[in-house]
Amino acid sequence: MGSIREKYDSTKTVFSCEVFPPKKDKPIEPTLEKLGAFREIAPDFLSVTYGAGGSNAGHSVEIASFIRRDVGVDVLSHITSVGFSREKLDAGLNTFTENRIENVLALRGDRPKAMTDEEYNSRDFFHASDMADYIKKNYPDFTIAGACYPDKHFEARDYDEDIANLKKKVDSGCSFLISQLFFDNDKFYKMTDLMEKARIDAPVSAGIMPITSARMLGTTVTLSGTSVPKSLSDIIAKYGEDDEDMKKAGIEYAIGQISDLLEHDVRGIHLYVMNKPEVAKEIFEAVR
Repeated sequence: MGSIREKYDSTKTVFSCEVFPPKKDKPIEPTLEKLGAFREIAPDFLSVTYGAGGSNAGHSVEIASFIRRDVGVDVLSHITSVGFSREKLDAGLNTFTENRIENVLALRGDRPKAMTDEEYNSRDFFHASDMADYIKKNYPDFTIAGACYPDKHFEARDYDEDIANLKKKVDSGCSFLISQLFFDNDKFYKMTDLMEKARIDAPVSAGIMPITSARMLGTTVTLSGTSVPKSLSDIIAKYGEDDEDMKKAGIEYAIGQISDLLEHDVRGIHLYVMNKPEVAKEIFEAVR
Protein backbone atom coordinates (compact mmCIF):
# COMPACT_ATOMS: atom_id res chain seq x y z
CA MET A 1 0.00 0.00 0.00
CA GLY A 2 1.17 3.50 -0.71
CA SER A 3 0.42 6.36 -3.06
CA ILE A 4 -2.93 5.96 -4.80
CA ARG A 5 -1.65 8.20 -7.61
CA GLU A 6 0.61 5.39 -8.79
CA LYS A 7 -2.42 3.19 -9.50
CA TYR A 8 -3.44 5.47 -12.37
CA ASP A 9 -0.14 4.66 -14.09
CA SER A 10 -0.23 0.91 -13.50
CA THR A 11 -3.96 0.11 -13.93
CA LYS A 12 -6.11 0.65 -17.05
CA THR A 13 -9.08 1.85 -14.99
CA VAL A 14 -8.97 2.61 -11.26
CA PHE A 15 -12.15 1.48 -9.47
CA SER A 16 -13.00 3.04 -6.11
CA CYS A 17 -15.90 3.80 -3.77
CA GLU A 18 -16.79 6.42 -1.18
CA VAL A 19 -17.93 5.48 2.32
CA PHE A 20 -18.71 7.52 5.40
CA PRO A 21 -18.30 7.13 9.17
CA PRO A 22 -21.22 6.96 11.60
CA LYS A 23 -22.07 10.05 13.60
CA LYS A 24 -20.10 10.56 16.80
CA ASP A 25 -22.95 9.39 19.03
CA LYS A 26 -23.60 6.20 17.03
CA PRO A 27 -21.84 2.84 17.46
CA ILE A 28 -19.16 2.09 14.90
CA GLU A 29 -19.55 -1.71 14.75
CA PRO A 30 -22.43 -1.84 12.19
CA THR A 31 -20.41 0.34 9.81
CA LEU A 32 -17.32 -1.85 10.21
CA GLU A 33 -19.41 -4.92 9.41
CA LYS A 34 -20.69 -3.33 6.21
CA LEU A 35 -17.24 -2.19 5.17
CA GLY A 36 -15.89 -5.70 5.68
CA ALA A 37 -17.93 -6.74 2.64
CA PHE A 38 -15.64 -4.64 0.44
CA ARG A 39 -12.91 -7.29 0.87
CA GLU A 40 -14.67 -9.45 -1.72
CA ILE A 41 -15.21 -6.48 -4.09
CA ALA A 42 -11.54 -5.43 -3.83
CA PRO A 43 -11.72 -1.83 -5.11
CA ASP A 44 -8.43 -0.06 -5.80
CA PHE A 45 -9.21 2.26 -2.90
CA LEU A 46 -11.98 3.48 -0.61
CA SER A 47 -12.41 7.13 0.27
CA VAL A 48 -13.70 8.11 3.70
CA THR A 49 -15.64 11.34 4.23
CA TYR A 50 -14.81 13.74 7.04
CA GLY A 51 -17.33 15.76 9.05
CA ALA A 52 -17.33 19.52 8.54
CA GLY A 53 -14.84 21.02 10.93
CA GLY A 54 -13.88 17.56 12.08
CA SER A 55 -17.24 16.64 13.63
CA ASN A 56 -16.73 12.95 12.81
CA ALA A 57 -12.96 13.10 13.06
CA GLY A 58 -12.47 10.25 15.51
CA HIS A 59 -14.66 7.82 13.60
CA SER A 60 -13.13 8.93 10.28
CA VAL A 61 -9.65 7.96 11.39
CA GLU A 62 -10.92 4.74 12.93
CA ILE A 63 -12.81 3.82 9.75
CA ALA A 64 -9.83 4.66 7.54
CA SER A 65 -7.50 2.59 9.72
CA PHE A 66 -9.92 -0.36 9.61
CA ILE A 67 -10.07 -0.19 5.81
CA ARG A 68 -6.31 -0.13 5.43
CA ARG A 69 -5.66 -2.79 8.07
CA ASP A 70 -8.64 -5.16 7.92
CA VAL A 71 -10.26 -4.67 4.52
CA GLY A 72 -6.81 -4.61 2.94
CA VAL A 73 -7.24 -1.83 0.37
CA ASP A 74 -5.76 1.64 0.09
CA VAL A 75 -7.67 4.44 1.75
CA LEU A 76 -8.18 8.10 0.82
CA SER A 77 -9.18 10.28 3.77
CA HIS A 78 -11.16 13.44 3.11
CA ILE A 79 -10.08 16.55 4.95
CA THR A 80 -11.98 19.82 4.76
CA SER A 81 -10.25 23.17 4.97
CA VAL A 82 -13.18 25.34 6.04
CA GLY A 83 -13.13 24.24 9.67
CA PHE A 84 -9.38 23.88 10.17
CA SER A 85 -6.77 26.26 11.48
CA ARG A 86 -3.18 25.40 10.65
CA GLU A 87 -2.84 23.94 14.15
CA LYS A 88 -5.86 21.68 13.72
CA LEU A 89 -4.68 20.58 10.29
CA ASP A 90 -1.23 19.79 11.68
CA ALA A 91 -2.82 17.70 14.42
CA GLY A 92 -5.05 15.88 11.93
CA LEU A 93 -2.23 15.10 9.55
CA ASN A 94 -0.04 13.86 12.39
CA THR A 95 -2.87 11.56 13.46
CA PHE A 96 -3.12 10.26 9.90
CA THR A 97 0.63 9.63 9.87
CA GLU A 98 0.43 7.72 13.15
CA ASN A 99 -2.27 5.52 11.62
CA ARG A 100 -0.32 5.06 8.35
CA ILE A 101 -2.91 6.95 6.32
CA GLU A 102 -0.92 8.39 3.42
CA ASN A 103 -3.53 9.71 0.94
CA VAL A 104 -5.83 12.70 1.52
CA LEU A 105 -8.58 14.37 -0.49
CA ALA A 106 -8.29 18.13 0.04
CA LEU A 107 -11.73 19.77 0.01
CA ARG A 108 -12.95 23.17 1.10
CA GLY A 109 -16.08 21.64 2.60
CA ASP A 110 -19.30 23.21 3.84
CA ARG A 111 -19.32 25.87 6.52
CA PRO A 112 -20.09 24.30 9.93
CA LYS A 113 -23.37 25.56 11.37
CA ALA A 114 -21.70 26.68 14.59
CA MET A 115 -19.02 28.73 12.81
CA THR A 116 -19.41 32.49 13.33
CA ASP A 117 -18.97 35.05 10.53
CA GLU A 118 -15.77 36.23 12.19
CA GLU A 119 -14.36 32.69 12.27
CA TYR A 120 -15.43 32.02 8.70
CA ASN A 121 -13.90 35.23 7.34
CA SER A 122 -10.60 34.82 9.19
CA ARG A 123 -9.96 31.14 8.49
CA ASP A 124 -6.46 30.03 7.52
CA PHE A 125 -7.46 28.22 4.32
CA PHE A 126 -10.03 29.91 2.09
CA HIS A 127 -9.78 27.33 -0.70
CA ALA A 128 -8.86 23.68 -1.07
CA SER A 129 -5.85 24.81 -3.13
CA ASP A 130 -4.55 26.79 -0.12
CA MET A 131 -4.69 23.67 2.03
CA ALA A 132 -3.17 21.46 -0.70
CA ASP A 133 -0.27 23.89 -1.03
CA TYR A 134 0.31 23.84 2.74
CA ILE A 135 0.23 20.04 2.89
CA LYS A 136 2.56 19.67 -0.08
CA LYS A 137 5.14 22.04 1.41
CA ASN A 138 4.98 20.83 5.01
CA TYR A 139 3.97 17.16 4.67
CA PRO A 140 5.55 15.99 1.39
CA ASP A 141 5.00 12.28 2.14
CA PHE A 142 1.24 12.68 1.64
CA THR A 143 -0.40 12.07 -1.73
CA ILE A 144 -3.05 14.74 -2.29
CA ALA A 145 -6.22 14.42 -4.36
CA GLY A 146 -8.68 17.15 -5.29
CA ALA A 147 -12.25 17.52 -6.53
CA CYS A 148 -13.48 18.68 -9.95
CA TYR A 149 -16.95 19.59 -11.20
CA PRO A 150 -18.52 18.41 -14.49
CA ASP A 151 -21.49 20.71 -13.84
CA LYS A 152 -19.11 23.55 -12.89
CA HIS A 153 -18.60 24.61 -9.28
CA PHE A 154 -21.70 26.53 -8.23
CA GLU A 155 -19.64 29.55 -7.12
CA ALA A 156 -17.67 29.87 -10.37
CA ARG A 157 -18.96 32.51 -12.82
CA ASP A 158 -18.35 30.26 -15.80
CA TYR A 159 -16.44 27.17 -16.90
CA ASP A 160 -13.30 29.19 -17.70
CA GLU A 161 -13.09 30.42 -14.13
CA ASP A 162 -13.78 26.94 -12.79
CA ILE A 163 -11.02 25.39 -14.92
CA ALA A 164 -8.59 28.15 -13.90
CA ASN A 165 -9.30 27.35 -10.25
CA LEU A 166 -8.85 23.64 -10.96
CA LYS A 167 -5.46 24.26 -12.55
CA LYS A 168 -4.43 26.22 -9.46
CA LYS A 169 -5.52 23.28 -7.31
CA VAL A 170 -3.44 20.81 -9.33
CA ASP A 171 -0.44 23.17 -9.40
CA SER A 172 -0.77 23.46 -5.61
CA GLY A 173 -0.24 19.74 -5.11
CA CYS A 174 -3.31 17.69 -6.11
CA SER A 175 -1.89 14.83 -8.19
CA PHE A 176 -5.21 13.20 -9.12
CA LEU A 177 -8.85 14.25 -9.13
CA ILE A 178 -12.27 12.82 -8.29
CA SER A 179 -15.25 14.42 -9.94
CA GLN A 180 -18.43 15.55 -8.27
CA LEU A 181 -21.25 13.16 -9.14
CA PHE A 182 -22.97 13.73 -12.48
CA PHE A 183 -25.71 12.06 -14.52
CA ASP A 184 -24.90 13.39 -17.99
CA ASN A 185 -21.63 12.07 -19.43
CA ASP A 186 -21.42 14.92 -21.92
CA LYS A 187 -20.80 17.25 -18.96
CA PHE A 188 -17.84 15.11 -17.92
CA TYR A 189 -16.41 15.05 -21.45
CA LYS A 190 -16.77 18.82 -21.74
CA MET A 191 -14.85 19.24 -18.47
CA THR A 192 -12.02 16.92 -19.50
CA ASP A 193 -11.73 18.65 -22.89
CA LEU A 194 -11.38 22.00 -21.13
CA MET A 195 -8.81 20.47 -18.78
CA GLU A 196 -6.77 19.23 -21.72
CA LYS A 197 -6.81 22.67 -23.35
CA ALA A 198 -5.66 24.17 -20.03
CA ARG A 199 -2.87 21.55 -19.84
CA ILE A 200 -4.17 20.01 -16.64
CA ASP A 201 -2.77 16.49 -16.84
CA ALA A 202 -3.90 15.03 -13.50
CA PRO A 203 -5.88 11.79 -13.98
CA VAL A 204 -9.60 12.01 -13.16
CA SER A 205 -11.95 9.45 -11.65
CA ALA A 206 -15.55 9.96 -12.76
CA GLY A 207 -17.91 10.21 -9.78
CA ILE A 208 -21.04 8.11 -10.26
CA MET A 209 -23.93 7.85 -7.80
CA PRO A 210 -26.48 5.09 -8.41
CA ILE A 211 -29.93 6.53 -7.66
CA THR A 212 -31.69 3.70 -5.85
CA SER A 213 -34.72 5.68 -4.59
CA ALA A 214 -36.68 8.69 -5.84
CA ARG A 215 -36.11 10.48 -2.52
CA MET A 216 -32.36 10.07 -2.93
CA LEU A 217 -32.33 12.07 -6.17
CA GLY A 218 -33.94 15.13 -4.58
CA THR A 219 -31.41 15.16 -1.75
CA THR A 220 -28.51 14.61 -4.14
CA VAL A 221 -29.45 17.46 -6.46
CA THR A 222 -29.99 19.84 -3.54
CA LEU A 223 -26.58 19.10 -2.02
CA SER A 224 -24.50 18.87 -5.19
CA GLY A 225 -26.19 21.23 -7.63
CA THR A 226 -25.92 18.49 -10.27
CA SER A 227 -28.28 18.75 -13.24
CA VAL A 228 -30.66 15.88 -14.04
CA PRO A 229 -31.11 14.84 -17.68
CA LYS A 230 -34.58 13.97 -19.01
CA SER A 231 -33.65 10.31 -19.38
CA LEU A 232 -33.11 10.01 -15.62
CA SER A 233 -36.17 12.13 -14.78
CA ASP A 234 -38.25 9.76 -16.91
CA ILE A 235 -36.92 6.78 -14.95
CA ILE A 236 -37.89 8.44 -11.66
CA ALA A 237 -41.36 9.21 -13.02
CA LYS A 238 -41.84 5.62 -14.18
CA TYR A 239 -40.36 3.67 -11.25
CA GLY A 240 -40.21 6.11 -8.34
CA GLU A 241 -43.22 4.65 -6.53
CA ASP A 242 -41.81 1.10 -6.50
CA ASP A 243 -38.69 0.77 -4.34
CA GLU A 244 -37.46 -2.47 -5.89
CA ASP A 245 -38.00 -1.40 -9.51
CA MET A 246 -36.46 2.01 -8.79
CA LYS A 247 -33.36 0.42 -7.31
CA LYS A 248 -32.97 -1.87 -10.32
CA ALA A 249 -33.49 0.98 -12.80
CA GLY A 250 -31.10 3.29 -10.94
CA ILE A 251 -28.35 0.68 -10.95
CA GLU A 252 -28.92 0.01 -14.65
CA TYR A 253 -28.63 3.75 -15.37
CA ALA A 254 -25.31 3.90 -13.49
CA ILE A 255 -24.02 0.83 -15.36
CA GLY A 256 -24.94 2.51 -18.65
CA GLN A 257 -23.08 5.67 -17.65
CA ILE A 258 -19.99 3.73 -16.63
CA SER A 259 -19.98 1.55 -19.77
CA ASP A 260 -19.96 4.68 -21.92
CA LEU A 261 -17.19 6.24 -19.81
CA LEU A 262 -15.07 3.10 -20.16
CA GLU A 263 -15.52 3.21 -23.93
CA HIS A 264 -14.07 6.72 -23.75
CA ASP A 265 -11.04 5.45 -21.76
CA VAL A 266 -11.86 7.17 -18.49
CA ARG A 267 -8.97 6.88 -16.02
CA GLY A 268 -11.11 5.92 -13.03
CA ILE A 269 -14.62 5.20 -11.77
CA HIS A 270 -15.53 6.39 -8.28
CA LEU A 271 -18.84 5.12 -6.90
CA TYR A 272 -20.76 7.16 -4.35
CA VAL A 273 -22.48 4.10 -2.86
CA MET A 274 -23.43 5.41 0.60
CA ASN A 275 -22.01 2.40 2.53
CA LYS A 276 -23.85 -0.10 0.32
CA PRO A 277 -21.29 -2.72 -0.74
CA GLU A 278 -24.00 -4.84 -2.36
CA VAL A 279 -24.70 -2.03 -4.85
CA ALA A 280 -20.99 -1.60 -5.57
CA LYS A 281 -20.62 -5.33 -6.12
CA GLU A 282 -23.48 -5.49 -8.62
CA ILE A 283 -22.17 -2.53 -10.61
CA PHE A 284 -18.51 -3.55 -10.62
CA GLU A 285 -19.35 -7.11 -11.65
CA ALA A 286 -21.27 -5.68 -14.62
CA VAL A 287 -18.57 -3.30 -15.85
CA ARG A 288 -15.17 -4.64 -14.87
